[in-house]
Parts: sequence; structure tokens; C-alpha cells
Amino acid sequence: MSIPEENKIDSQINDDFLESSLDEPISQTILRDVKMIGRKFKRVLIFRGDKNLLNNWDLWGPLIVCLTLSVILSSKAPDKQTQLIFAGVFVIIWFGAGVVTVNALLLGGKVSFFQSVCVLGYSLFPLVISAVFSIFFRHIIARTVFVLVGFVWSITASLGFVSPLIPKNKKTLALYPVFLFYFTISWLILVQ
Repeated sequence: MSIPEENKIDSQINDDFLESSLDEPISQTILRDVKMIGRKFKRVLIFRGDKNLLNNWDLWGPLIVCLTLSVILSSKAPDKQTQLIFAGVFVIIWFGAGVVTVNALLLGGKVSFFQSVCVLGYSLFPLVISAVFSIFFRHIIARTVFVLVGFVWSITASLGFVSPLIPKNKKTLALYPVFLFYFTISWLILVQ
């Protein structure tokens, strides 16, 4: 009894896929993912490189950014409020990214839910850098400048990815919530 030709092809494709991702050592998998995350952070910071880099979405980078920002902001809170601040920042980031994404989808944006959350999360990285600077520079004017630069940088980075995916006649409606999302995070950093 022989195997039909179409089943042989499907079996070969599945074997190739399994060999390329499941049979490699875990150290290679982690190294590949870390390099991918690093390339995405570099793309957000420099604005140059592969414009389709964030089309291959992942949630590891946004999770790292979210956790880092939550830890930074909760570390400066009074002792009894650290858990509340950490949880609040974490929820605001993920819930806010979800709301912005659903808004873009309802307006006819051609973006997947997780791709949009990925872009918004990676684009928070300049605000995390601003939060780190705000730890060392406690003067309100210096902190305001750092946060403002991070805010503008985050907006610019996210608009470069999100703007082409939104219909032209609805760009303002789709991008206004992005502005509010980053403004809210910037405000949290500024008042820490």
C-alpha cells in the first residue's frame, strides 16, 4: 500500500517545519528571539531599517517594556502603594493598547490585533528610557524635557508603523487614541 503523493508533500512540509524550529537547541531559540527583539528596539529608536520588521509580531518585547516601566514607576511609589502602582501601570498599558487596536480595527484598519499591540508596545521604549532618566534627574524641568522627548519619539515611531495601515479618510480618528495612550503613559512618568 503506497501513500498518496499529496500526503507525502504535506508530511515533508511538516517535517521541515518541525526540524527548523522544534529540533534546535533551546539556546539557539532564545538567542534568535533576543536578536529579533533587539532589532525591533533598534528600529523603533533609529527609524531606519526594515519597515516590515514589526509585521512579524511578538509580545516578548512589549512585555519586557511593560514590566520595566511598571517596575520603574512602582519603585518610586510609597511602600504601601508599590503593588497598586505596578498593577495599575501594567493594566493601563495592556488595556490601552487593546482599546487603541480595537478602535483602529473598527475604523477599517488593515492590521491584526496582536501586530498593533506589538507596535504600540515596542514604541513605548523611548518612554521607558525617559523614565530611567527621570530617576536620575529629579528636577521637574529636566524630567519634563526627557518625558516630552520620549513622548514625541514614541508617537513618531508608532505612527511610522500604524499610519499606512489606516484608511486615509479616518487617520485622525484612528491616531487620536494613539496620542492619548502615549500621553497617559507620559503623564504617569512625569508625576512619579
